Amino acid sequence: MDKFVLTKFKKLLLYGILLISCACSSGKQSFEKGDYDRAVYQAVNRLQKDPKNKKALTTLQQAYRYAREDHQNRIKDAIHSSEVFHWEKVIQEYESMNSLIESIRGCPSCRQVIGAEDKYQEQLETAKQKATEVRYALGIKLLNENNRVSAKEAYQHFERADLFIPDYKDVRQKLNSTYLAALLKVVVEPVEIEKGIYKLSNEYFQNKIFEYLQHYEEKSFIKFYTPQEARAKSFVPDQVLTLSFDDFVVGQTYLKEKEQEVTRDSVKTGTVEGKDVYGTVKAKYITFEKTISSSGLLDFRVMDWKTKNVITQEKMPGTFVWRDEWASYKGDERALSKDQKKKANRRESPKPAPHFLFVEFTKPIYNQLTSKIESFYRKY
Repeated sequence: MDKFVLTKFKKLLLYGILLISCACSSGKQSFEKGDYDRAVYQAVNRLQKDPKNKKALTTLQQAYRYAREDHQNRIKDAIHSSEVFHWEKVIQEYESMNSLIESIRGCPSCRQVIGAEDKYQEQLETAKQKATEVRYALGIKLLNENNRVSAKEAYQHFERADLFIPDYKDVRQKLNSTYLAALLKVVVEPVEIEKGIYKLSNEYFQNKIFEYLQHYEEKSFIKFYTPQEARAKSFVPDQVLTLSFDDFVVGQTYLKEKEQEVTRDSVKTGTVEGKDVYGTVKAKYITFEKTISSSGLLDFRVMDWKTKNVITQEKMPGTFVWRDEWASYKGDERALSKDQKKKANRRESPKPAPHFLFVEFTKPIYNQLTSKIESFYRKY
């Protein structure tokens, strides 16, 4: 976010918080600490609820006079400063003064004490004009250096100029031309998989990647193109980003079988001469665990188109293991525990489809890929 806009936003946010959190304050404490703007807002807020509050009226009168003096002194200092962007400091000070005046206008008892002062609108517009001229001139100077780094900086100056005075001169056209000059054009060579059974799954993987890249473009000076787009537009790319699987395996199946003898004592086994007979019951309990493993290794490589040098390269592994468990038994069911009975009632699940397994093992690869793109292109 633009530093000037951020500063203004923080200031407005602070004023909003003050009006809410200091509803019962007359502003005297803030005044005594030398925070005159805060004291004004607190006094105004109190007087809107209690118009005859003497402490708040006195605080308002003194705090407003000191606040105005401080802002005017800072304006004088800024105007005579050699700092390049001193007019932006002037803008901030006039906007702060106008905010104070606006708050007083909405409070009848405050206006009786301070009077109906005019805003510093003309002075503010003059400061905006001066600040815009500085930003625009710097943008032109940097744009004429004819390199991407300078063009990026020039874009920020034109953007701020347009913020102060929308549509100043040809600033909108300059923003467009500067953006193009600052743009890093990257052709993305996607993963190619010819096996028909995985083609649709790979397309899903590719679409997710391009969705991410399109979102990334919105906050950067980078534009990603498919090879088809690059051919259609006939431009020379700055970089080529290549994605390819070194290897991948889908559906490696392993079945583990375990057999155990289970017993339970003191179980009623019958009746003899009218009396219950208790004994030990047995069963052969067999558990099955099926795992289906799928994995792959993606090669991520960025090449400088002009020099053909590899700028960065990384291998990104991904694995997904699907598991299924069930059981069976032979013998007396009463020998089984509650959990064993539950597992014995389960049946083997259908094997998952290959396209599902492919998509699942590419998920951790996708996370690594997006993280790498984020960190690598941050410097551009």
